[in-house]
Amino acid sequence: MKKYLLIGASAFVLGAGSMAYVSQQAIASAQPRAKTYRMLGLFGDVLLGLFGDVLNTVEQQYVTDVDDTKLIQSAIDGMLTSLDPHSGYLDPENFDDMRDQTRGEYGGLGLEVTSEDGVVKVITPMDGTPAALAGVKAGDYITAVNGDSVLGLSVNEAVKQMRGKPGETVTLTLAREKSDPFDVKIVREVIKPKSATAKMEGDYGVLRIGSFNEKTTDEAEAAFGALRAKNPQMKGLVLDLRNNPGGLLDQAVAVSDLFLEGGEIVSQRGRDPRDVERYNARPGDITGGLPMVVLINTGSASAAEIVAGALQDRRRAELVGLTSFGKGSVQTVIPLRGGMDGALKLTTARYFTPSGRSIQKTGIEPDLEVASTRDEAQSIANRSYQFSEASFRNALNADEGKVRKGAHQPAEAPPEAFDVKKDFQLARASDVLRFGSVAATPKLPKPTAKLAEIIGSKARVAEVKPPQINSK
Repeated sequence: MKKYLLIGASAFVLGAGSMAYVSQQAIASAQPRAKTYRMLGLFGDVLLGLFGDVLNTVEQQYVTDVDDTKLIQSAIDGMLTSLDPHSGYLDPENFDDMRDQTRGEYGGLGLEVTSEDGVVKVITPMDGTPAALAGVKAGDYITAVNGDSVLGLSVNEAVKQMRGKPGETVTLTLAREKSDPFDVKIVREVIKPKSATAKMEGDYGVLRIGSFNEKTTDEAEAAFGALRAKNPQMKGLVLDLRNNPGGLLDQAVAVSDLFLEGGEIVSQRGRDPRDVERYNARPGDITGGLPMVVLINTGSASAAEIVAGALQDRRRAELVGLTSFGKGSVQTVIPLRGGMDGALKLTTARYFTPSGRSIQKTGIEPDLEVASTRDEAQSIANRSYQFSEASFRNALNADEGKVRKGAHQPAEAPPEAFDVKKDFQLARASDVLRFGSVAATPKLPKPTAKLAEIIGSKARVAEVKPPQINSK
């Protein structure tokens, strides 16, 4: 059975029994040759001779003994990852781990990671997990595990060093912008994260969805229902999708359906122009028509972008925050021999919002752009430390040929007097609900940003101030 995934940024969850992408078949040199060549048969007869010659040469001349199975699996994975950042090969163990993850229960640290120029980079720590509680942040680079460098290793190889039994401690060495490298100790545990939680923020409910697994829609509906029962005078709802890396397509559709009375939610289109599948909402809005605002940022990817795009296009909610990650592709998991030989994770379609937008690489732009901190506003102004789908060299292009918005001055950032312990983006989302719309919400003065311009071999910095508007 095929499973459609919308996982942001080639995300892998680290830890014992999770998506570690490490084969237990690492002792293949002791395995029967028949199994090796059965796996090699996955390539097909056309390539068998060429690949067999290469494999034979490596076996005979490489400086140390090699693991045939590992070589073959790596070759399959390399073939697929050359297509785009989100296609790949799952060995049997990792295929099982992926299914555990989408079921919403697995062992691990709770980190979503990817590889950037040979360095393992944190996409986001998952809500309530050991990594999040230990203070790991989105954008951190993992340079060593238990004192052993992982620089230059693939994500799969690095993850192998991070695996272990629940209850054991792993030490990660992290590199963070404007900070010296430092160590963080994290105790692995079996993770059962709640993908949806709810709380009140003044007169408004806040429904936080951290990922999209098989339990998300039920958890979101239950969390909102419980909050509404305790707070029947709730005046509006903020749907918080910040740093949500994505997950299952059907859950993104179902969550969108919770707030819509009908109409298209999303469509997916494959290579054949006639290959279009549309997903529509059914009548019934669990909020009863309460005003809504959706919070997004650069960590909102894939399934999260489907929800944000659907609610924005159908004019059900306005968006506050930062432009989303920009992953607009669908991966199909195709088991090989029923999963006995693992599975292919293959990009098979792009998805489109109800208005026909493909947000691949470009992301979804908010109705009110709000940076969470002044430093974040500065990084947007000079494009330093920005991570999105467009960062991948082999990312699919946007279907319409659009490009992601470059360096610019964000609309708003926290004023100097704003309490740094509070959530500025959430505060502005509440303001939009209070005033009724983004258009009606009084705008704050734009922060003064510095744009770094590289001219030749020298860099000069120019202060950029908001344009002066004269009324006559």
